[in-house]
Amino acid sequence: MTPQFAQLRAGPRGFAIVSAIFILVVLGALGAFIVNVSTNQQTGSSLDIQGVRAYQAARAGVEWGIYQVQATPAYNFSYGTPAVAVGSANPNTRACPASPSSFVPAGPTLAGFTVTVTCIATVDLVNGGPTVYTLQSTACNQPAAGACPPAVPAASIDYIERRVEVTL
Repeated sequence: MTPQFAQLRAGPRGFAIVSAIFILVVLGALGAFIVNVSTNQQTGSSLDIQGVRAYQAARAGVEWGIYQVQATPAYNFSYGTPAVAVGSANPNTRACPASPSSFVPAGPTLAGFTVTVTCIATVDLVNGGPTVYTLQSTACNQPAAGACPPAVPAASIDYIERRVEVTL
């Protein structure tokens, strides 16, 4: 072997290790990206489920409020004491529940939420029409002083709030 051939042969050594390091860095970056996307997808899915639970809790609050308004004995025929004769009910004898009212739903899937229901009665004094009741139910998973919504919403990514409004 001549010295010239030895120098020529020694020159290209190490090129394979540079290629291997490049491939390892690219595969490592790709793996980190996939882990990041997967984590974000799992977090988004979890927040979607919590959002649906909050919506159902808010709906439960509206249904509770409707029951409270409609369960007035003078309006709901023969409910309560004294019974009211059919045809003599007055829709203006219904009443809003104490407002705001807060509670935690009894269902195990909604137990992490607090529901606050507010009721506003609008009386039509000009035309003598029926009283209109507006029920607003707010459900959240991080209440302040036992009520939703908190005065300053939590800065947490886990804070979930849903609001449902119904007019009777």
